[in-house]
Amino acid sequence: MNNKKNTVSRRNFVANSAALAIGTTLIGPNIFGKNRLLNSAVPNSKINGVQIGVITYSFRSMPDQSAEATLQYVLDSGINAIELMGDPAESFAGKPESSLDRRTLWGLMRSKREGTITAADEKKLTEMQEAMGVYNEKVATWRSQVSMDKFKELKKMYNDAGVIIYAFKPNAFGKDNTDEEINYGFKAAKALGASHVTLEHPSDDAHTKKLGEMASKHGIFVAYHGHTQQTPTFWDTALEQSKYNALNLDLGHFVAAGNEAPLNIIKEKHDHIKSMHVKDRQTPEHGQGNVVWGEGDTPLVEALQMMRDNGYSFPATIELEYDIPEGSDAIAEVKKCLAFAKEALEG
Repeated sequence: MNNKKNTVSRRNFVANSAALAIGTTLIGPNIFGKNRLLNSAVPNSKINGVQIGVITYSFRSMPDQSAEATLQYVLDSGINAIELMGDPAESFAGKPESSLDRRTLWGLMRSKREGTITAADEKKLTEMQEAMGVYNEKVATWRSQVSMDKFKELKKMYNDAGVIIYAFKPNAFGKDNTDEEINYGFKAAKALGASHVTLEHPSDDAHTKKLGEMASKHGIFVAYHGHTQQTPTFWDTALEQSKYNALNLDLGHFVAAGNEAPLNIIKEKHDHIKSMHVKDRQTPEHGQGNVVWGEGDTPLVEALQMMRDNGYSFPATIELEYDIPEGSDAIAEVKKCLAFAKEALEG
């Protein structure tokens, strides 16, 4: 793989991204109305049969993380389908608040996962995780008692604005979570209208077996996400354990792991993919960086066109992970990613 293989040129990408950012009707004429909730344009990011979505984690740098603000970010980005992180929905439903700085915690956890954490930061991470443990006990109690009414209300708010929730990602499915929390997570996903929940693959066969069995009782799929530990056989055991175990493939991380012929995983596992994260990363030989779409080694154009040409129905989920340029913000960068996807799917 190399940059020459991308059929979308950097020049066209920038031009189209800028056009979308200023409101040019790239998504097509006469598809925008006004939603009943926010008096904003109702977007349609399903392009030539391929649903382009976004994980709301992409907006983690934005100042307001409420459910209402998150919805506005999605609409402003031109997206009509999402993988919803747990915090906006659970806060809307009344989850106890935490004083911990989640962004710092996520950053430290990522550094540890990638092997770049310092000794001082590792100590800080340990302290934050201990405090998080105390907080998580309060959340577990809340989850065991909360009504689903607020989740249904949130679904209606998003649907009325033209946005569907196809996946839900609360921190409720880990080995440290109680069975009550796991059942809560499935019930909340169903109340939100999601077809599946997503979580990091636990690398524990007993736990994936347990989750698959519990998922079957709720009729909700469990789609496992991976980072650079992904291989072509990464999900095989979980898939054998339950028909409700599935993939939340991350194509960018798959490339950064050094897997050859990354398009093959889509072709071979498409029946089990419930959603796929799309981002541009480099191969190990090029540094494994998260980069602006079109500048890395991930075959994004070919992957999107494969989805289009084969009628694959799972969403392609924009996950914004490259550094946001000075003077821009997450909304503008998600718009650029959407413009890239649109040009690829119309090529």
